[in-house]
Amino acid sequence: MPRSTWNPCDGAVVLAPSLLAADFGNLAGAIKDLEGSGTERLHVDVMDGAFVPNFTFGTDTVRALKKLTDLPLELHLMIVEPERHLETFAKAGADAITVHYEVSPHLHRTLTEIRKLDCRAGAAINPSTPASCLDDVLEWIDLALVMTINPGWGGQKLIPRMLNKVEQVRGSIERQGLPTEVEVDGGVDATNARSCVDAGANVLVAGSAVFSHADGPAAGGRAVLEAAGAAEANR
Repeated sequence: MPRSTWNPCDGAVVLAPSLLAADFGNLAGAIKDLEGSGTERLHVDVMDGAFVPNFTFGTDTVRALKKLTDLPLELHLMIVEPERHLETFAKAGADAITVHYEVSPHLHRTLTEIRKLDCRAGAAINPSTPASCLDDVLEWIDLALVMTINPGWGGQKLIPRMLNKVEQVRGSIERQGLPTEVEVDGGVDATNARSCVDAGANVLVAGSAVFSHADGPAAGGRAVLEAAGAAEANR
């Protein structure tokens, strides 16, 4: 789905289930369960074992996912030298690509290259990275991702202090008058989804809360959205 035809969430709360927490043996079934449940995009974590201590999806997986669903694929590159792989992931089927500030010394150039590939551009920051590090590139990104855990593994608990950072990023976006989305990633579930939205997030990445729900992924996703007050949330 080209960037030009992917409408922003316009303030509504959006769920982006993280496939890292899905049952890899039944990935197709889990995705089909999510379609029509309120899920509007899929979050695909790409890890290289260098920037973060884990290995996950690569380009072959992205190509396979593209054949399984029409839901947009939002790639979160937790890899070193992401600029070397942008075109490869775009050709594989990425609709959005998010890179980390911590491994992108020429972040502005990397973000503009992502947009040239007709993908939505995102920039992420780790828990120890100040929110202000994104201030000078907000104009060139479609999504600002605040990690609410230390990246690398699923199943961690959200670090409450990170919600202060979400507020700071949202404040910077509003001061600049930009339509940039604010996404939170890490430990999001029905107990804290509303706090994330109140802090300024409008895109929620949830993994275990969705895919480990007793009634299946669709029910897990709906539970997170309902807890977030998605029906009435309209920033």
